[in-house]
Amino acid sequence: MTGKITAAQIDERIAKHKDSILKEYKKIVESPSVSADPKHKGDIRKTAELASDYLKKAGADVTIIETPGNPVVFGHIENKSKAPTVAVYNHLDVQPVSPKGQDGWEREPFQFTEERGRFYSRGTTDDKGPAMAAFWAAKIAKEFEIPINVEFIWEFEEEIGSPHFAEFCTKAKERIKAQSVVVSDTIWITKGKPAIPTALRGLVALELRLDLNKKDVHSGLCGGVARNPLAEMCQIISSCIDAKTGDITIPGIRETWTPPSEREVADFLRSGFSVTTFKKDHELTTLRTENTAEVAQRIWAMPTFEVHGIAGGYQGPGIKTAIPHSATAKISLRLVPGQQFNKIIDLVRTHVKKINPDCEVLMPEKAYPAYAAPKGIPQIALVSDAMEFAFGAKPAFTREGGSIPAVATMEETFKVPVVFLGLSLPEDGYHCPNESFAWEQLAGGIKAFVKYFELLAASR
Repeated sequence: MTGKITAAQIDERIAKHKDSILKEYKKIVESPSVSADPKHKGDIRKTAELASDYLKKAGADVTIIETPGNPVVFGHIENKSKAPTVAVYNHLDVQPVSPKGQDGWEREPFQFTEERGRFYSRGTTDDKGPAMAAFWAAKIAKEFEIPINVEFIWEFEEEIGSPHFAEFCTKAKERIKAQSVVVSDTIWITKGKPAIPTALRGLVALELRLDLNKKDVHSGLCGGVARNPLAEMCQIISSCIDAKTGDITIPGIRETWTPPSEREVADFLRSGFSVTTFKKDHELTTLRTENTAEVAQRIWAMPTFEVHGIAGGYQGPGIKTAIPHSATAKISLRLVPGQQFNKIIDLVRTHVKKINPDCEVLMPEKAYPAYAAPKGIPQIALVSDAMEFAFGAKPAFTREGGSIPAVATMEETFKVPVVFLGLSLPEDGYHCPNESFAWEQLAGGIKAFVKYFELLAASR
């Protein structure tokens, strides 16, 4: 590891600015930038303007770039001409919420509160806390006169699949000067053990629909001869997945991906991943398997087929003995690097039509590719050094089971590598009630980003 700035020096700056850090953090977290709900369109705009104001006050050249959907805030902090430039991507939109007292919320969802060094509110960890860590690190790096230029890409549609992010990338392509991008929207395996994902899964989300008759009919009059779309939908789904093991049974899909190498699996096991902790963090009572290696591979490095909802027929109290005329199912497949979503959609459609020609496979609501960081790039080693410097533990190299649609788009459009410096913990509650973020992760994240900027500047 190179670099002259000490941990004590960075800690001193963080302590000096703590009140300002928390004031800005609180203000942006309490702005309800829910991208999935059209009622919050105005809040999205207010949050974008607030973010733009933050960047301007930090000395950035800022543009709010419009798209057919929500805007993207782009800022460029120029510290030294011809110095290396790095872009930092975060999203500032958040998941929808329920009112306090519903769906597990014990606090007002958009009221920023602190309890024993932990901050609660929607967006504290996903993704405004990590965004503020990178932002304040850039400000402190400027105070230290680190010779690096920092660009910020703050999106407002990540939680709805980034449908217009490609248009932003096309518009911003000539503005982007960065030689690499760092993303701070990933989760550690456990507290005290940093994790650096080297790959993300992609996603295909589909709806299956069976419309068989013109109306619901009486089961006493028509049962046994009338086709039941709910029963047939269950048959279709059971032909796609082995529910006991989780293995996808759609013909052809097994040939579209490669299992992780023995070395990767060994890294997964060395990462500190624990099945017991995993179950506790996610409040799972049973799993398909308790084997640590199997669980780690299935959540990070294997494709999945999941059923999110089946609808049709009477859903009220008691039993209405009618045969429904239609049924729908909402499904998704998580894809691993190497799988092409168009190919997967074709395989699903072919299989479903073979099982039941009357089932309609609707065009995907969401479809985006998996991503794997280029092997051997220096930025990954520098992120590892920076995180070890900040948190006192050598990071584990893992994969991320979730998806960040913008990542593959940035790599393809800007032609630069994308790496990950995530800060969130499993207990922080991504997408969950009582979402939170700890001060030690926020402060540690600032320290890690400052060191990463310094190491990047020294490595040119």
